[in-house]
Order: sequence, then C-alpha cells, then structure tokens
Amino acid sequence: MQPVKLSAASDFINYIPDGSWIWCHSMAATPHLLLEGLASRAHERHDLHLMQLHTERAHSLADPSLAAHLRHHCFFLGADTRKLAQEGLADYVPLFLSELPLLFRRQEQRVDVALIQVSPPDKHGLCTLGVSVEATKAACEQARCIIAHVNPRMPRTHGDAFIRFSDITAYYEAEDSLPIKLPSSGNPVTDAIGKHVASLIDDSACLQMGIGAIPNAVLNCLHQHRDLGIHSEMVSDGVLPLIKAGVINNRRKRVHPGKLVATFIMGTEALYDFIDDNAEVVLLEADYVNDTRNICRNRDVIAINSALQVDLTGQICADSIGTRIYSGVGGQMDFMRGAALSEGGKAIIALPSTAAGDTVSRIAPMLDPGAGVVTTRAHAQYIVTEYGIADLRGR
Repeated sequence: MQPVKLSAASDFINYIPDGSWIWCHSMAATPHLLLEGLASRAHERHDLHLMQLHTERAHSLADPSLAAHLRHHCFFLGADTRKLAQEGLADYVPLFLSELPLLFRRQEQRVDVALIQVSPPDKHGLCTLGVSVEATKAACEQARCIIAHVNPRMPRTHGDAFIRFSDITAYYEAEDSLPIKLPSSGNPVTDAIGKHVASLIDDSACLQMGIGAIPNAVLNCLHQHRDLGIHSEMVSDGVLPLIKAGVINNRRKRVHPGKLVATFIMGTEALYDFIDDNAEVVLLEADYVNDTRNICRNRDVIAINSALQVDLTGQICADSIGTRIYSGVGGQMDFMRGAALSEGGKAIIALPSTAAGDTVSRIAPMLDPGAGVVTTRAHAQYIVTEYGIADLRGR
C-alpha cells in the first residue's frame, strides 16, 4: 500500500488523535520540519506525549505555551529541552541507550506514532533512516502510524537503517540540509588531555568516542598508529583524516571486521558524503551497538567518555549539575563496562580539571548534592585531565 503524500508538513496532525505517544527520530536525523508542523497545530490536540533522545533544530517545540497540549519525555536532553526539563515542563527519563529499543519491543513503553526522516525510496522501495538508527527502527516496528519526511539530501545508509516505503503511513517530501556540527577547535588543555589519552591506545585498538574538542584532540594524536577500528555509539568528522590515511581500517576487529560500526552519525557535509551508500559503514540499532556483550567481543576496546564531575572515590556524574539535569545517561556505562570486559580493553573518562572559567574543580571530594552517578566507583578505571592519568581500577 502506498503512503499518502502530504501537501504541508503540518497536515500529519490529522493522523494523531488526542493522547498519542509519539516517538521522534533524533540526533542529526531529527525531522525538524515535521516538528515545526506539530508546533503550529499542537493546540488542536490534547495530552500528546513526545518521546525523544537529543534533538537538533527543535526550537519550535521549546515554546512553554505548548505545555498545555504536549509533554516532552526525554531520554537525553539537548539545548531545546534542557530548560523545559529544569522548569518542570518536560520529563527526563534515565535509561541506558542500549535498553531503549527493548523498552519499545517489550511494549513497556507505548508507541502510537513515529516521526522520522528518511532517504528517498530506491528501486526496491526501500528508504533508510539515514544518519541515525538508535531506537527509531524499534519505534517504527511498534507504531501504528509512521509519518516521514522524505529528504533527498539524507544519506542512504547500510545496516539496520532500511525501512520499506510501503510501511510509511504518510510522508512530506522536501529537500532540506542536515544539521552541521563543525569539529571543535582545541586549546592547550584539550590538547594535553588528547596526548595523555593517546598514550593509552595501542595499535589495533577498537575505539569508542563521542564528539567535541577532547575526542578530536585524541584522534589528532593517532596518525602514527596502525590498524585501528571503530565500534562506537556515534561517529563524527574526527575519524575522516585517519580513515583517509589508512590508520582506521577496521581490519583487526573481531566483530564486523572491515566495517565501521555506529548507531548514529553527526558532523559536516564531508562526513555525510562519506557515509552515503558506503557499505563499509554500518549503522546498527542501539541495543546491539551498545550491548556490553557485543562490545567486549572485540579486543583492546578503548572507551573514551567525558563527565561533568568526578569525586575522589571515582563516582562519575555525566548527566546533571547537582539536581539540574543537563544531558542524559546515554551509552557511557554500556561502553565503560564493555571496554573493561574486553581483552586488553581500557575504560577512560577524560575531562578538563576545572569548569566555569577555572573557578570550579571538576574533581571534587564528593559529588554535588543531587548529582547523578552515571558510572559507579566500581566501574571507574582511567581518569584523565590535562595534568595526567589516574588509574583507579583495584585501588
């Protein structure tokens, strides 16, 4: 059955009854045109619930006046939802990213509607979820209604990204650029951290890291390494020079050898062009990529994550500043544990030693009251700042 073509992005509101639980495709695949349509007509509905991870360009739904009609349920907070959550106008739901697809498949969380952004259908009638798979494939399987923004500029990706065009209920077609995340520029502090972390990485290691100045600083120090692999929750532009130089080739991985594995991609046009129809890049679901059992099957897994605060016993806070929720649990614990169980693996938390213009120490005698422990003191291994490396394992 062919999906219905919508003449306006807001027209999909006709498919959403009051009380609906809606999943929103997240990260760089956030269907912001559909969200703008939802914001413009949310007043026509009552008791809507919008579930999401980090969303890009979702400013339209940050209007507090929408709270009478729509409630955000955030598994990870971004700039557009952080203030709402801190003011009590949105809910933060702490959950490991590896468990979010299972929450839907086990029907512990209802999904009525999925809002997604996809690449155009190919000759076989297959679209792809493009730059972000995470929990969206699972949400689509459970939803009674799938609303898609078909975007000719969305890269066609491999792995778990495929979705049949005929499974879509209704779609809005429009060309739209993807959000751009430029590589963060470094400074003496992040450069020093990068060098310390790089000293812990051996040839043939399998890397997990995020986006930002510290991951880029680490990658900039790896040009003399050989046969590195990637099995990571996300991938950004920092890997491109190392792939071009042959340093990252994924040859020595035990799981998906020869393949770069992630669950979402975020960066620049150069990165999006690189992954477009690239069979050596596979985007898989978060319950697979972030599954500790799969992570530790690779040897020499190096998990590089960050934190907002670490106390002297090794407790790691990564989702809140005191009682104020800042981000989310995400996949940090998945990869910290996976790396620790990997043969030769290393779990690393890398962070500047201070914040707020050097007025606040991130290394504290105890966490601030109300701060959330994302990684426990029993799971902490290497803590790295610009001053050096502390190995807490077994201490």
